[in-house]
This record gives sequence, structure tokens and C-alpha cells, in this order.
Amino acid sequence: MRGDGAFLISHPDLIRDVLVTHQKNFTKSRALERAKKLLGEGLLTSEGTTHLRQRRLLQPAFHRDRVASYARTMVECAERTRSRWTNGAVMDVAGEMRRLTLAIVAKTLFSADVESQADEVGAALTRVLESFWLTLLPFSDVIEMLPLPSLRRSHEARACLDALIYQMIAERRKSGRDDGDLLSMLLQAQDEESSGLTDQQVRDQAMTLMLAGHETTANALAWTWYLLAQSPDAEARLHEEIDRALRGRLPSFTDVPALPWTEQVVTESMRLYSPAWIVGRRAIADYPVGDYVIPARSLVFMSQYVVQRDGRFYQEPERFLPERWTPSFRSALPKFAYFPFGGGSRQCIGDSFAWMELVLLVATVGQKWQFRLVPGHRVVPQPLITLRARHGIKVTATRRYGRS
Repeated sequence: MRGDGAFLISHPDLIRDVLVTHQKNFTKSRALERAKKLLGEGLLTSEGTTHLRQRRLLQPAFHRDRVASYARTMVECAERTRSRWTNGAVMDVAGEMRRLTLAIVAKTLFSADVESQADEVGAALTRVLESFWLTLLPFSDVIEMLPLPSLRRSHEARACLDALIYQMIAERRKSGRDDGDLLSMLLQAQDEESSGLTDQQVRDQAMTLMLAGHETTANALAWTWYLLAQSPDAEARLHEEIDRALRGRLPSFTDVPALPWTEQVVTESMRLYSPAWIVGRRAIADYPVGDYVIPARSLVFMSQYVVQRDGRFYQEPERFLPERWTPSFRSALPKFAYFPFGGGSRQCIGDSFAWMELVLLVATVGQKWQFRLVPGHRVVPQPLITLRARHGIKVTATRRYGRS
């Protein structure tokens, strides 16, 4: 067989070979190629030397000391979010988490306050993501020229997001301020190949990080609350740890090591509902896999959703069991039996940012609130670019009385 076939690889060793050992034999998948419509030549979609150069430019923004400095902003945004809720309120916790993580990524990476625009930006991202599957269909270039309402709304949404990003770029260039954030770094970036980045190049990186740093974390949090709402024992242990470690104060970066159960809860949540639910690559040349040969130009898919629910590596794989993540279990688990942030040279640049953010936000929200699913509300995974809940996650919020 030749051409554009598709293959699913589901063993950790074979996944490691594609993403790490033989990564030069592959390029990005069709999905990432088509994602350029939204993200341009950003870190997620670029290839080869362009990708390596961009990663070097962005890496300082995610060094440990800088990531630690973001912790206070994360917690402050979460405290503002939790203070808006009222006891007994019915809400879509997935939407609430998207508003929260959008505020955080805008503030920490761009020193911008977009909370007043959160609904508009969130709706725009939703419209873009929901129409993205159309770009993967055969003859998608022709389809995109059709006067379909969904495509019209998607184009309007992209324009809305572009306007937000370009406004931040223009204001910063005009002021000349160095706020020590990613946007300042991008505007000042220079290397041997360029005297500086154009507005378009800055926009592409900013849009990529806005989507990656906002959408994926929000989904991870939403699925975490969904699982905890159905697991009273795990939830009670979470609350006990938060109360004991924090003693009524807000968490900080230095509290993260004192919240191991919180981290296990997040780890198990991302095992079952990894926001990045599938990774794709395209073979440059014929690629042997055991007794098979994957022809050149074929697509190779590796799904976190599939592998991280595989009974070969996890007992009772469909159950939410944070207690499974003991040090001995982690050390015995094949590396790519759990890969929510991908792997190889294209592993998520912000993984340490995301881990800290998830633990701190779960601790901050869980300190005051617990959630129960609204009876009769159907929670259905929706595999878009990320793994969303199709109808949201409707919950009743209950205040934990007597807790700060």
C-alpha cells in the first residue's frame, strides 16, 4: 500500500520510537498542517530548523524560576473566580475553568487583563475548535470556500482572536515597556537569522500559547472536577490534605511538594481524560514496525486516550484511582504508557507550567468548594483538537463551610 494510509500505534515502546528514537523520520500530521489556518507558523505547527529556533527563543519563559514567579498570579486569579460563586449555584464548571485559565495565560504570559473579554474570547475559541474537523476532510480547501454558517462563524472567531492578540502587540510596541513576560521577550527576541520578529511572527507564537496554555489546562481541570464529583473518598482525602497543608491560607509555589495527593488526583484525571488525546505524525519514508511496513506519506497516530486506558499497564483501567500513582508504580510504568504532554523534541514546552498550575488551582478551588453533577446532565467527551465535554459539565457548587 502506498500513499496516505493511517495507522494507530498503541504500545509504549513503539510510541517512543516514533516520538524520540526515530523522530527525524516523521513530520507533523495533517491536523497540525491544517492548524496553520489558526496558529500560523507557531511553535506547534512549525518544522525543522524553524521549530528549533522558535523553541530556543521561547524556552527562557518556561525556566523553573520564571514559572515559579507565575504562581502568585495563578492563585490570585483562582481566588477571584471562587469568590464569584454562590452556594448552591448550578454552573458549567468546564466554562468556568476556561474563563479562569484564559485570565491566567493572558496575565502571566502577556501581562494583560482579559477577564472582561473572557466570554467573547471563550466563545471564539469554541467556534474555531468546533469547525476544525471540516479542515481535515478531503477537498477541505474547496469546502472552506462554501458559504456554510459554521465556517462563517469560524472565520469571524479567528478575526476576533487576531484582533485581541494584535492589540496587545501594538500597545506593547508603542509603550516600549519590558514587563518581563513572554510578549516582551518575543518583541525583543533576536538571533543569528533575524533582527527581530515581525508582528505576524509574534502573533503566531502568542496565538499558539494562548490556545495551548488556556484550552488544555481548562479541560484537565474540568475533567478533574467531574471525576472528583463522583468519587467522595478521593474528594474527602483531597480536602483533608488541602486543609492540613494550607491551614486556611492561599497556596503558593512552595506548597506544591506538600500536596502529593492533589498531584495524584490530577495525574489520574489526565490519564483518563488527557486534554491532548491523540498525537499524529506523517512518515517521510517507509517505516518498519515489527513485521509491518508503514508506507511513506502515511499518517501514524498515537492516542493518549487509548494507551492510558490499556489494561496491560493499568489495573482496572477505567476506574478513577489516584492511589495507583505510588513511586514504585511510576518507576515501573513504561515511559510512553503515560504521555499527556507528548514526547521528544516536540514535547509541550509548558509542561512544568501546567503541572504547577493544575495543582495550585485544584488546591485553591478545592479549599472552599466541592461540586456535584446535576442529575440527568449527560457528560460526553468531544474529541476536537483537545478533549472537551460536548455539553459542558453541569454541577451544583457547595461551599465548604468553616474553610477559608
